[in-house]
Amino acid sequence: MLGLILRRLRPHSGSSDLVLAASGRSFSGLSSAAVRSSFISFFRDKHAHLPVSSSPVRPREDRSLLFVNAGMNQFKPLFLGTADPRSEMASYRRVVNSQKCVRAGGKHNDLDDVGRDGTHHTFFEMLGNWSFGDYFKEEACQMAWSLLTEHYGIPADRLYISYFGGDAATGLPADEETRRVWLEVGVPPHRLLPFGLRDNFWEMGDTGPCGPCTEIHYDHVGGRDAAALVNADTPDVVEIWNLVFMQYNREADQSLRLLPQFSVDTGMGLERLVGVLQGKTSNYDTDLFTPLLHAIHQRSGVEAYRGRVGVADDGQVDMAYRVVADHIRTLTVCITDGVHPGMSGAELILRRILRRAVRFCTEVLRAPQGVLASLVPTVVDILGDAYPELQHEVDRVMDVINENEDQFLSSLQRGTRIINRTLQKGDHRPGLFPASVAWTLNRDLGFPLDLVDLILEEKGVRVDRQELDQIMAQNHKASSDLHSSVLSPLTLDVLSLAELRHLGVPHTDDSPKYEYGLEQDRYVFPKCQATVLALYDGGALVPEVPEGRVCCVVLDRTCFYAEAGGQSHDHGYLTVDGQQDVVHPVDAVVRVGGYVVHQVTPSDRLKTGDQVHLHLDQVHRLSLMVNHTSTHLLNFALRTIFGPSVQQRGSHVSSDRLRFDFSVKGPLSVSQLQQVEQCVKDIIAANQEVHVQEVPLQMAQRIGGLRTVDEVYPDPVRVVSVGVPVSELLEGRGDRETSVELCCGTHLKRTGLVQDLVIVSEKQLVRGVSRVVAVTGLDAKRAQEAGQALSQEVDSLSVRLTSSAPSTLDSAHRLSREAGVLSDAVDNTPVPQWQRRYLQETLRTLTRRSNTVVRKMETREAAVRAQSLLEENGRKQLMVVAMDTDSQSVLMKTVNQLSSLLPSSHVMLLAHQMHSGKVLLACQVPTDFPSLSASDWATAVCRHLGGSSGGSALVAKGMVSCSDVGEVARWAEEFIRQKMQQ
Repeated sequence: MLGLILRRLRPHSGSSDLVLAASGRSFSGLSSAAVRSSFISFFRDKHAHLPVSSSPVRPREDRSLLFVNAGMNQFKPLFLGTADPRSEMASYRRVVNSQKCVRAGGKHNDLDDVGRDGTHHTFFEMLGNWSFGDYFKEEACQMAWSLLTEHYGIPADRLYISYFGGDAATGLPADEETRRVWLEVGVPPHRLLPFGLRDNFWEMGDTGPCGPCTEIHYDHVGGRDAAALVNADTPDVVEIWNLVFMQYNREADQSLRLLPQFSVDTGMGLERLVGVLQGKTSNYDTDLFTPLLHAIHQRSGVEAYRGRVGVADDGQVDMAYRVVADHIRTLTVCITDGVHPGMSGAELILRRILRRAVRFCTEVLRAPQGVLASLVPTVVDILGDAYPELQHEVDRVMDVINENEDQFLSSLQRGTRIINRTLQKGDHRPGLFPASVAWTLNRDLGFPLDLVDLILEEKGVRVDRQELDQIMAQNHKASSDLHSSVLSPLTLDVLSLAELRHLGVPHTDDSPKYEYGLEQDRYVFPKCQATVLALYDGGALVPEVPEGRVCCVVLDRTCFYAEAGGQSHDHGYLTVDGQQDVVHPVDAVVRVGGYVVHQVTPSDRLKTGDQVHLHLDQVHRLSLMVNHTSTHLLNFALRTIFGPSVQQRGSHVSSDRLRFDFSVKGPLSVSQLQQVEQCVKDIIAANQEVHVQEVPLQMAQRIGGLRTVDEVYPDPVRVVSVGVPVSELLEGRGDRETSVELCCGTHLKRTGLVQDLVIVSEKQLVRGVSRVVAVTGLDAKRAQEAGQALSQEVDSLSVRLTSSAPSTLDSAHRLSREAGVLSDAVDNTPVPQWQRRYLQETLRTLTRRSNTVVRKMETREAAVRAQSLLEENGRKQLMVVAMDTDSQSVLMKTVNQLSSLLPSSHVMLLAHQMHSGKVLLACQVPTDFPSLSASDWATAVCRHLGGSSGGSALVAKGMVSCSDVGEVARWAEEFIRQKMQQ
């Protein structure tokens, strides 16, 4: 395998001269860590910006992204006007940070380019400063110029500025304001260059905030007029900073409207900036990468890194260095942030990154297995001070990488065997390898398609590319259809939200959602009345909405819970005062920028000012409360059993079940599942009080044992504690471990109402992350009853199989089928997961035992049948006869037995299958009969009379649609006689 790859890897064409031409000048002598920290301090100390930590690379509740790919991602709620006014984010005006970013997959995908040059990366750091309704173009440009030329000391004659030059087709004018600002800063006119929409107009998506941008470009060579090389994709004139001025909103009809609040979003790649300041044209020659490249060399079997690219990089050794150095940074950051190699979405992209790194590491750099994971501590040494979370996850990250590398290398071996076996079967068009097999190898085993091509090329075969393209297109369409079928609820856009604020519409008072009580063991939900303050029809705020028109309703107060924190929204309906018989169903509830938005399909006209009554589906709400409180108990139990290393990776609470994702090394054992369940049951049985208190966020974060997730919390925040009053926890007086979390969800007053909890599913989503699904109350009771019933059936089958051997083949088949039916039931019925695991293992043992009994009885019966047929028909060169059986297996075994008695004979046995009305056939030909294979014989019969067949050169089987055994026998015998005479 290694030899094949080394022989076939193609070098990337192109000259390396420009990429390697460095000026040799260093303007500041700063280390990468100092460059990063001085950027933050410049804006913090000189320009009053608030430093904000990087968000994880897994996007926060943003389905449009696979990874965080820009510094602005975490601030989208501010650009869109949807930030919770109670959160710290809502107060941001001037912000600065260094954001971890990944560009691999989706719209921004640099994966395939990584390694080919010195500038592309999958993981990078984005330095940025933001203004949300504070300063705009003049201050942004002045600060950027000051930082680069004065603070970092970059010569102004190396810098070129691009700005938006307008677009005649859309009628957008040139950004003359920005041009004027740069001229006032001192940029010469010949270095101030206009460009069009593609280069200098930034858009968040098909709709939403957007605006012109101005970019600062750096000439690595200097001493020349490089204006013509700006935006020309040359490696020695590069963009280093992009300043985006958010001033428009792109509407659904593609028109532009001015935003009520202008914002600034800037982004500068740390890797490029460090390259400029350290006098390097390749980012890989900076101190962000050189320690990694040195570590790779120490562990590899090749020469040291020399920075070659293109045709100069013989064997792509330096490309391999760059790929491994880049990819191990991405793997370390992503796994730390909860993205693990997997089978879909971001996880699938990360799996591809890991496997690409493994291939270059083992095949080109000739490093032993395990080297990739051993580079993680070096990554943490480089990045850990800026992102402390990396320092706490080193061992876990290394374990995940090692496990996935081992799995990939095993998949390579298995995939190679599948390829060879497919080629040996020969049931494909000459010279073409089945595209379906290649796609399955790639999708299920992660076997790279280019590796399939290389292996096949050595054998003179190629993948059917046309068929493969069709399969990939169908798969992409299916994924797109699935994604598009998940409809987002109708909600307010940025302009409508701004209009509400301008009109003075107060934020929704949703405190009534918590105003329920427990009276005599019954939950009481008080009535709620409200006034319609605003209606939105999907395009604009309107005074009224007609019957049947889906709309957003904003009320002054509501008792409905808006979907948040993993908890589903409430169900119910509205009625207008005086029209109690007209029900307006509430289809969805979301919270946007302080307003609770009810998606309603009116059954009659709705208008602003209507007085409405809110009717909550109390059964649905109570189920949500039960399951949300149970989720907290489950989280606590997992931490109790497995220790503090358990981290929540996601959750969802619905009325019928709860789902909880968490980090853990491997699947839970039967014993561990029982321990987790029992821990939860003990708390339920104790009927502990659930304490809830709203406290300042900073104070809450000091509580010992507090569980949090990556969310933007309001301030003040609700603290939910089981069994211990929050006031005691705040005072440090909690004398025992308990469940305590920050949570905006609705909860029970006491744990007893949960009644019971059963984990009905547990599986590893990816290596290192498990998902449990649990049910509560009556559903838990039903699951236990179903488990008990299935357990009794399995015990009964076990007794019948072990007490005495079946007396007939029919009875053996019945027991075998019963084991199969029970296995399906155990797999698919909601039962306790620990019990499912036990029953599955028991059934596997019983199935093996019953199959062994069936095989032995079939072999004995086949021997008797073969001997009887031989006695009836004698030793003929050709034997085509019928026998009485419903079993294809018995038929095949009889043919085998008969052929061993008649090695020089052509034998075909037929049987009329009673339940299908079709004819079974099995045949065998002598080993020294070259003119016809057994599979050709069976295929000819089935093709002529209708049916299907399969087999090899010596033995084959089939099923014929014809019900006349005699007709099948006559045609089969006539066909083989003709072949024997040729």
